[in-house]
Amino acid sequence: MNNTHHAPVTVIGLGLMGQALAGAFLRAGHPTTVWNRTSAKAAPLVAEGARSAPTLHEALTASPLTVVCLTDYDAVHELLGAPGVELGGTTLVNLTSGSSAQARAAAAWAEERGARYLDGALMAVPPVIGTAEAVILHSGPEEVFAAHEPTLAALGTVTHLGADPGLASLYDVAGLAMMWSVLNAWLQGTALLAAAGVDAATYAPFARQIAAGVADWLPGYAEQIDKGSFPAEVAALETDARAMEHLIEESEAMGVNAELPRLIKTMADRAIAAGHGGEQYPVLIEEFGRPYEGRAGALGEG
Repeated sequence: MNNTHHAPVTVIGLGLMGQALAGAFLRAGHPTTVWNRTSAKAAPLVAEGARSAPTLHEALTASPLTVVCLTDYDAVHELLGAPGVELGGTTLVNLTSGSSAQARAAAAWAEERGARYLDGALMAVPPVIGTAEAVILHSGPEEVFAAHEPTLAALGTVTHLGADPGLASLYDVAGLAMMWSVLNAWLQGTALLAAAGVDAATYAPFARQIAAGVADWLPGYAEQIDKGSFPAEVAALETDARAMEHLIEESEAMGVNAELPRLIKTMADRAIAAGHGGEQYPVLIEEFGRPYEGRAGALGEG
């Protein structure tokens, strides 16, 4: 284990994000070794004090911790699985974007080769790496995370999610689902109000207030989901469905696309038909948890 304050670290992959990662380690005082297929990308980091390893082998053996940030998991396997590359005794933190299945497969692949492995997800853009605003998620063996947490903390706000290597990727896409859903709902409302001559900047503060209010409901709704009990403490789903119909009618009357509210209404209608109309909105988790059954089934057609 290496818990020293300024433990050495290696960064493999020097795209925009990889450069930001290496720069953050350097600013935090960690001796930093870098490697990239195109060695010229290392020059700005070398000027800041990094060491450019001449070979991948030297990069991997230079530090107790190696952070990998490549284009995809295929690139990770191609690079680290090349003939002559030894991973035994190495600790890899893979911050390459991919799926949970790819993360689990990579963890097994690395461990078979004698490496300790953490998967990660960067919930941040390169300019904020190294600040508290950068949220970096990790999953894999807790003891591996604990051993290197002081070093990884140089990158931002780091969190360990659990032993399953796929959790970081799952949290990543779940976060994207939240982001796109909030933005899409805001765009729906913005389009509606724009049809009445209200500009987006005027509507945005009200929309932000609504979004913050809904976010406050989440802990209570999460309790209902975890218990599998959905008493209508605020409103019944059948009441919400009537409001959804109003949104659809208003959108169509204003000449605004109604596909999004229609999709949500279709899911609510299925839940009501299954006998859940008197329960609270989170009962729709049963619809969201169902596997996709094709367009006709999903949209209630045919």
